[in-house]
Amino acid sequence: MTAAAGRAAEELPGTDRVGVVGCGLMGSGIAEVCARAGLDVVVAETGRAAADAGLERITRSLARASAAGKLTAAEAADAAARITVTTDLGRMADRDLVIEAVAEDELAKLDVLARLDSVVERPDAVLATNTSSLPVVRLAAATSRPERVIGLHFFNPVPVLTLVELVPSLLTAEGTVRRAEAFAAGVLGKQVVRARDRAGFIVNALLVPYLLAAVRMVEAGAASAEDVDRGMTLGCAHPLGPLALADLIGLDTVRSIARSMYAEHPEPLYAPPPLLSRMVEAGLLGRKTGRGFHVYRSTGDAMGKDGGTGGSGAAGRTAVPAPSTHSPADGRLHGEQPT
Repeated sequence: MTAAAGRAAEELPGTDRVGVVGCGLMGSGIAEVCARAGLDVVVAETGRAAADAGLERITRSLARASAAGKLTAAEAADAAARITVTTDLGRMADRDLVIEAVAEDELAKLDVLARLDSVVERPDAVLATNTSSLPVVRLAAATSRPERVIGLHFFNPVPVLTLVELVPSLLTAEGTVRRAEAFAAGVLGKQVVRARDRAGFIVNALLVPYLLAAVRMVEAGAASAEDVDRGMTLGCAHPLGPLALADLIGLDTVRSIARSMYAEHPEPLYAPPPLLSRMVEAGLLGRKTGRGFHVYRSTGDAMGKDGGTGGSGAAGRTAVPAPSTHSPADGRLHGEQPT
């Protein structure tokens, strides 16, 4: 953290009790980093099965961090003990800051923020959204306190990637901006960049058109998915190719981000390709379902890649490639936001 962020964290109202709504890939990662920073964390999910799956995801992640020597077994146990997973959104009542991390669906996010507005009791509590593309001001309109709403866009895997995009809306109070920045940089130790409240913010505005261009290349039969990815990893030294990265993000999330960007900036480079939509409709969402542009040994986390594409001909043009060989570690080196 910077010295300025550290001073801000000390001077601003405390953020000791954090809430996270949603315990998927992003929500579980956010909850984990908050607990590892010593905070009391309550995570809300829609049902018991989802809550149990989210807690298991956090437990596995902490175990991996411990096995890798990034924290001791005792530190992992302490972090796990700071996390409560519940199906009762009312448990957010006493939180100092609540981060909405549900699916990248505008109606779902509006519903969560409206409910949080009626549940969270502290009048100066910060309500943050982890949206990767939706206008923060539109989400803030679901509450009676838009000056307390801000975008905090984390990146997957949250415990590994250090970046957070800080996205105030036109209505966000400066005090909220300073508290959110002090939380992300001073408490969590993240690197913060400030972005304007426009679809895609900074990273996705640059990244998603690149991913869509890769999808179009496969769709047109110009190259196989494996060759597209190998071209970018070997030729441009990217840690993941664009289609493996899209699988990591989740193809449904990529499409949602693209739709949001295209709605605000109706230019062809933002339009979701038909192939992407067909794959989403078929339930081929990438790593989280075990199959996207590549095939994976396991689902539910960003590891375990078995496959990708075949080489040429019809196999090279298919939307559902045959297995290939990328390192399972790739997903922990570079990633974006599956929500």
